[in-house]
Amino acid sequence: MDLALYQPDIPPNTGTIIRMAACLEVRIHIIEPCGFPFGEKSFRRAGMDYIDQSKISHHNSWKDFLIWAESRRIVLLSTKAAENYTDFVFKDDDIILLGQESAGVPDNVHNRAHTRLLIPMAPTTRSLNIAISAAIVLGEALRQTNGFPK
Repeated sequence: MDLALYQPDIPPNTGTIIRMAACLEVRIHIIEPCGFPFGEKSFRRAGMDYIDQSKISHHNSWKDFLIWAESRRIVLLSTKAAENYTDFVFKDDDIILLGQESAGVPDNVHNRAHTRLLIPMAPTTRSLNIAISAAIVLGEALRQTNGFPK
C-alpha cells in the first residue's frame, strides 16, 4: 500500500501524513510541483523525528508518477466521488492518491484514477483535513489487506 500526494500545498499537512506513513510503514509519493519548497525544514514540526524513518519518493510530474505506477491501481479520494470508501475492496498494492488541499486534482488526474472514493460527511460540511482523510481511508485499506505493521 502506498500514499501519493498530488502537488501538496500545505507543509504541516504533508508533515503529518509523513509521520503517519512512517508509523504504519507506508511509502509516500510526492508528486511535484509542491506549493512550498519540499524539504525537511518545511514540515519538521509536524513530521518530527519520523522524517528519518519515512519512505519518501519524489516524482517530478504527474507523468513521471504514472510511469512509476505502471499497472497499479490508483485510488483517488475525492469529495466529488460517488463510491463510499467502506464499500471498496482494497488490494495490498493500491496507491491511495490525495489531491491538493486547496484545489483537489485536475480532470485529467481525476479521470486517470482507477476509482474515486468518498468519505461520507454531514451535508452541511465541505471537506475533512487531508491528513485526517488519509488516515481514515488508509486505516480501512490496511485493515482489509492485513497491512498493519507486525
